[in-house]
Amino acid sequence: MTKKYVVANWKMSPTSTAEAEDILAYIDEYLKNKTNNKEHSLIICPPFVFLDDVSRVLNTSRLSQQAELGAQDIALADSGAWTGEVSGPMLKRLGVEYVIVGHSERRWKINESNEVVNKKLKTILANDLTPIVCVGEKVRDENFKEFLKKQIEATFTGLSADEIGKCLIAYEPVWAISSNPDARPDTPESALESISIIQDCLTKSYSLMANRYLYGGSITASNVQSFLSLEQIAGVLVGGASVKKEEFVQILKNL
Repeated sequence: MTKKYVVANWKMSPTSTAEAEDILAYIDEYLKNKTNNKEHSLIICPPFVFLDDVSRVLNTSRLSQQAELGAQDIALADSGAWTGEVSGPMLKRLGVEYVIVGHSERRWKINESNEVVNKKLKTILANDLTPIVCVGEKVRDENFKEFLKKQIEATFTGLSADEIGKCLIAYEPVWAISSNPDARPDTPESALESISIIQDCLTKSYSLMANRYLYGGSITASNVQSFLSLEQIAGVLVGGASVKKEEFVQILKNL
């Protein structure tokens, strides 16, 4: 079986260290009773304030054998007068190995442009961290294909094929994400169409024949298998369900 990536994006949750440790302990207990833990690679991405606590737990439990630490954002600079920011070197000192960039909530709620996403992506790579690059259309209309193509071009501009090959690329259909009031369910067929568009863009621009694609359209225990049944999808980016410990473990069981 090909190892699947499971990225847990905790967003701005939970509200305490105790809750964070409880989620991790529940996952750890599940792994204790599982004979084969090599089927998936866990990447836990907590809020900045919990990175140190989560890093400590990951290093002192069974999670250390298969879970890695990720961050939800990165500063554009490595040091200096950037109030409120957290730099790549700071993240590395905490044991971070992955960084999410271009998430739809930062693109649409915080107005991060493609240019800013591109700069952050280059910063992640410059710090020898692995980017989890989020792309995806806000609406599924007659213009979505052109939107995706332009977003891909702007997000990856100035990068080499080797650099893009180091990325995990998460397809996020914004219109299917549960936090969107008008959300509607996506289908594996629709996701495959979009991932094929992304792959085609990268192939034409960078001669990049394959990459590691994640699906990030409101993954739950009930739909995870249908999306991972597609050979083009190497894993999932889990949002709200990743801080619901029973739901998240059920997702792991259903891989």
